[in-house]
Amino acid sequence: MNLIFGGSGFVGQNLIANLATEYQVYDIIKSKNNFHFCDVRNKINIPKNFTTDSVIYNFAALCTIPKYEEYEYYETNVKGALNICDFARANNINTIIFTSSISPYGVREAYVDEESVPMPNNEYGISKLIAEHIHLKWHAEAPNDRKLIILRPGIVFGKNENGNFTRLYKAMRKGLFFYPGRNDTKKASIYVKDLVKIMLTLQNESTKSLNLVNACYPKAHSIKEICQTIAKVTHVRNPKIIIPGFILILFSNIIVFLRKLLKIKFMGIHPDRINKLMISTNVSGKKLENIYKIKYSMEEAISDWFHECDKKGLF
Repeated sequence: MNLIFGGSGFVGQNLIANLATEYQVYDIIKSKNNFHFCDVRNKINIPKNFTTDSVIYNFAALCTIPKYEEYEYYETNVKGALNICDFARANNINTIIFTSSISPYGVREAYVDEESVPMPNNEYGISKLIAEHIHLKWHAEAPNDRKLIILRPGIVFGKNENGNFTRLYKAMRKGLFFYPGRNDTKKASIYVKDLVKIMLTLQNESTKSLNLVNACYPKAHSIKEICQTIAKVTHVRNPKIIIPGFILILFSNIIVFLRKLLKIKFMGIHPDRINKLMISTNVSGKKLENIYKIKYSMEEAISDWFHECDKKGLF
């Protein structure tokens, strides 16, 4: 039995589509099948329709930045990790697969891998790093009996992501995307179909009791390479113009001010997002190559996604 906490989200639903065994979804957002309401911020008390050889997938998290108040990232990501690990202890479940993030590395130009010292620089990254250590403590209590897989995915893209790549595509389609300050920013990423296969491979084939792996392409693509690929596959205009970063940040600050003044719902343009586009997440996925061979290149992934959307866009 697979117990999927946060399973109603983008990655969780893609995992479910690939599971060959039974599963139950525990979330605060309703999904189609085998759904049970569960708020991981509270002590987990669910019907015991599972066995001790069940596998826990922990996807439960707040991840969009900027969007939430700072305390909310800790409330969900940290308390959720504590409660899920307590649940595993109480029910003698010995396998947890935790989806962390590359955010614990922080946003920096330096090339980083699994041996690099984490330097998170926002509340999301800090909360994810704390959550990793909570899971590691759980594993260290009985390392010969327990199995822990921690994945640090780059930007996860694919159908129904409604995230970074979707926003980028929509801006390009409207001719409204301009490179902020530079076009050589490195962005570690992974196609959701590959991410799911990585999880299943580690769960079913790895004999190690502890795995911590970056889930991303071996070499991070530049924002220019990503845009060129999207333009080639979807036939939208390839952006060429580089606008000084300070101009876009000034403009986005004006947008934020007007949003607050007029009490308008959150809009995608934000100075934090502009800054993120100007600084690399140059994360290595080379360790992953020893575990799993990525099936989809960047172009193959975008093409597959485009065809899944009946060649009408990237949604």
